[in-house]
Amino acid sequence: MNPDEYRRRFVVGSECREFTSHAGRLASWQLHRLIYLGFTYMILCKLQTDALKEAITQVVADAKEKNRKSTETVELQIGLKNYDPQKDKRFSGSVKLPHVPRPKMRVCMLGDAQHVGEAEKIGLDSMDVEALKKMNKNKKLVKRLAKKYHAFLASEAIIKQIPRLLGPGLNKAGKFPTLVSHQESLEAKVNETKATIKFQLKKVLCMGVAVGNLSMEEKQIQQNIQMSVNFLVSLLKKNWQNVRCLYIKSTMGKPVRVF
Repeated sequence: MNPDEYRRRFVVGSECREFTSHAGRLASWQLHRLIYLGFTYMILCKLQTDALKEAITQVVADAKEKNRKSTETVELQIGLKNYDPQKDKRFSGSVKLPHVPRPKMRVCMLGDAQHVGEAEKIGLDSMDVEALKKMNKNKKLVKRLAKKYHAFLASEAIIKQIPRLLGPGLNKAGKFPTLVSHQESLEAKVNETKATIKFQLKKVLCMGVAVGNLSMEEKQIQQNIQMSVNFLVSLLKKNWQNVRCLYIKSTMGKPVRVF
């Protein structure tokens, strides 16, 4: 074995996987890949797969027993520790999950004429420049707009004008639009947006994110949760040492602890 190469083994369930790191120089993407793999394997050891599967089965079974008419969302609830929101840097990050957790998530296109036309064809709500101008930076109207939608997309020609047209309202709500170019498929961008979740530390040491819904297969919910937790832990200054507890629950169900 090359003396500059060190092999570290991470046990995931009953399987043993390898994570190889090089002491020599690595390309940036290689280094990031290795770091991500390392985090993934360590995190999967912490978040026990069998316990997670049992928790998901319990959440799904409890919801079916209640026989509610609407499709409930599955939420990951996170409690943190050893963090001071006043002193420590407040982290923020987004990750795209393998399966869309909220298919009915409300998205609005702030677009030029071409994008407004495309939005209409796929049944997506949209607003053009004239509609935005009519809001006249009215704080109440902008706040109402931010509450109406979970996320916003914007054409390149529009996104530069958002601060002038709407003020800081969308940004304060954590919903500043995502840029969409005319080279991209608008429908694909909408699906990508629906599959993306955001972690943001605010003033309290707890948060919740949608990681699935009860119409999904249990395996899909599991994959979404694992990726969500992997990403969250990578954002924390001391990784798992900052995680106090993790729960999953359906919209109307009781929380079940997974860590």
